[in-house]
Amino acid sequence: MEEIQYLNLIQKILDNGDLIDSRNGTTLSLFGESMEYSLRDGKLPLLTSKKVAWKTCFRELMWFLSGSTSNTVLQNKKVKIWNDNASRDFLDSRGLYHLKENDLGPVYGHQWRYFNAPYTNCDDDYTGKGIDQIAKLIKALKDPEQHSSRRLIVSAWNPCQLDEMALPPCHMVAQFSVRNHKYLSCILYQRSGDVGLGVPFNIASYSFLTHILATHCDLEADRFIHFLGDAHIYESHIEPLKRQIKQGLYNFPRILINKHENIEDYTEHDIQWITPYEHNLEVKMEMVA
Repeated sequence: MEEIQYLNLIQKILDNGDLIDSRNGTTLSLFGESMEYSLRDGKLPLLTSKKVAWKTCFRELMWFLSGSTSNTVLQNKKVKIWNDNASRDFLDSRGLYHLKENDLGPVYGHQWRYFNAPYTNCDDDYTGKGIDQIAKLIKALKDPEQHSSRRLIVSAWNPCQLDEMALPPCHMVAQFSVRNHKYLSCILYQRSGDVGLGVPFNIASYSFLTHILATHCDLEADRFIHFLGDAHIYESHIEPLKRQIKQGLYNFPRILINKHENIEDYTEHDIQWITPYEHNLEVKMEMVA
């Protein structure tokens, strides 16, 4: 089972990780790790050694694709994962006094859809400003003369605007490629990976994204390759993760996605579960902002 890679990474960090006093807490950390998951035949690598909140993950992904940077939009969809980073205290700690609470600055969605457009606030309309990396990617993926290009890259890392963001991007660069004019794969480079809480979401999110893009561009999802720079476990997550790696595994689910005309229109209701998502017990860990 491919999930063994993730459980082995946990054990490797527990056994060999360097103890680091980081920005937001003590961690056990390793530098330079990788995993690879098959997406063939609709396979979706949702971890099964614990329950992953896949609807929250999917809604966040669609928030990125919409270009939104407003945490209020997520809250209205019952997604709370950005609350700590959107608080008044956190924004002030970043020197972002000019942003209202729940305005996250030019984070992922802004860079994906309006790269480097001058940022004012989360309520402004940025249509036609900056570079729409997602639109360019989709155009290339639909073109047999372009979709095997080595330049199909979406970057959330924009040094010009890092200091305007509530949180600099952790998952920063995704590269796509089409094999044999049919099979779509994605490589993600993530500079910082919270192995307990964040990484399961990142695996699911970019696998969902690859499946959506494949459906949208009349391709088939093939592989997701995940590179981690700093792969770390927070001190408070050590005991929960020790319990998790002892829990049993299930086969990954398989999905089909209903096709839409616009990339922004997909919702979790467009996912057909060909085989169900089976998982072990929930493992609770507190998010470290």
